[in-house]
Amino acid sequence: MAADRKPVAFGDLRNWIETLRESGELSEVAAEVDWNIELGTITRLAQGTGKGPALLFNNIKDYNKKDSRCRRIFACSLSSYRRIAMMLGLAADTHPRDMVKICRTIVGGSVPPKIVASGPVKENIVKGKDVDLYQLPAPHWNRADGGRYIITYAGCVSKHPDTGVMNIGVYRGMVTGKDKISVLMYRAQNIGHHVTAWQQKGAKEMPVAFVIGWEPSLDFCGGVPVPAGVCEYDVMGAIRGAPVELVKCETVDLEVPATAEIVIEGMLQFDPATHELEGPFAEFTGYVAGERAPRPTVRVTAITHRNDPILRGTIEGALPKSFSENAFTSSVMRSAIAWNVLDRAGVPGVTDVWGPPVQMGVNLNVAIKQTYRNQAKQVANALWGSSAAHVRYKHVTVVDEDIDIHDYSAVDWAIAYRVNAGENDIVIMPSTFGVGLDPSTRKRDRNIGMYGTGKWNRVLIDATINLDYDPDPDFNGARFPPTVWPSPEDEKAALARWSELGLKKSES
Repeated sequence: MAADRKPVAFGDLRNWIETLRESGELSEVAAEVDWNIELGTITRLAQGTGKGPALLFNNIKDYNKKDSRCRRIFACSLSSYRRIAMMLGLAADTHPRDMVKICRTIVGGSVPPKIVASGPVKENIVKGKDVDLYQLPAPHWNRADGGRYIITYAGCVSKHPDTGVMNIGVYRGMVTGKDKISVLMYRAQNIGHHVTAWQQKGAKEMPVAFVIGWEPSLDFCGGVPVPAGVCEYDVMGAIRGAPVELVKCETVDLEVPATAEIVIEGMLQFDPATHELEGPFAEFTGYVAGERAPRPTVRVTAITHRNDPILRGTIEGALPKSFSENAFTSSVMRSAIAWNVLDRAGVPGVTDVWGPPVQMGVNLNVAIKQTYRNQAKQVANALWGSSAAHVRYKHVTVVDEDIDIHDYSAVDWAIAYRVNAGENDIVIMPSTFGVGLDPSTRKRDRNIGMYGTGKWNRVLIDATINLDYDPDPDFNGARFPPTVWPSPEDEKAALARWSELGLKKSES
């Protein structure tokens, strides 16, 4: 039975924060915290593996005066399946498997935005020489970072010059001057497609707008590849069950949420002579990545913000015992997108898809009902041939439908006893496009400026029962022997005596 979903339009970041406060999902930090290293360290230690709270820092060193332009930072909003469920309008205890199934529909949904005359994000408008990014408490999140990253979980809005379709993506952006933000971007990403299109028209720069702080659906959608030609605002509308209200920017031809906390407008410059040094940064892989190098730089033309705005940020990088927000959102949305890719490719029999949060779908597990030989290879080829595979699905493990892919021990058991490397159950796809932030990629193959993206050697682990094996008469014609699990009759009889035996039933 499908989970019961009741879409919620929170209206803005503040109502989302209030919802978390009322639900016991928020911790507010009143003590003074240093934006330099300390805040990031606290955030990483607090997020845990899904049990940690959302964090609202109310007292930031150097930014806690009455006349400070921005005094608060909000993080860890989506580092929990409970909070993702709340955002989706589901019961907080909804299983991630059900979220994946629901997001398969949501990602293709469309509730178009609507333009409004104005909104709270226009309460303060700063332009020209008055722009000073250092008035915002952008943290130096990690000691190894190259600088202060103001863009960590912001929505970067750009527009295709021919179709007019906007894209909202999540990228990393470092403050490199009072009116400059240098951005790490790839040609294979939607923003890269837009840059190419603008350059083909002879443009020297491209308008962008960074939306910092709105409803959680902005962050949830901005970090995943929605179908080509679809605007993330439409998908956000589908999540919240209502149109996103947009206002026009002050200095660029783009639209942003009217109730956003902060919007930074500017022009992304193409000329390498304008590029500023950016990086490194503690990246989604859990490693420091993207060495210091000249990157495309945004010339900031305006900042608009609410009164007493809240800076939305995130600590990137998933590690064992510390899963990032990106880890949780990717595990749900990247799994949903992969399932849809398989459907569009005509791969039959897919029963479940899951990319565990610790590695955010770089490793993907797929369960199928086999109907013909080498079906697992079709799964891998379909995924690797899709644009969604640019930064995900490096290692694909395919199992039979009897394996619960949300149970690591079950997948591990299938790999142990259903994989025979000598029978083509391990397949390597060499030298494909991938992400240059992966430390397992040789440094020479991570040159974004030269190659446009990184290089991955991908692997399929076919942990399904091999249909090439001959049926065995000793096993009633099955290709594999029966497992040692008791028969249904024996299991039922034993469980009937469980209380009598003084035993407690297993939670599994």
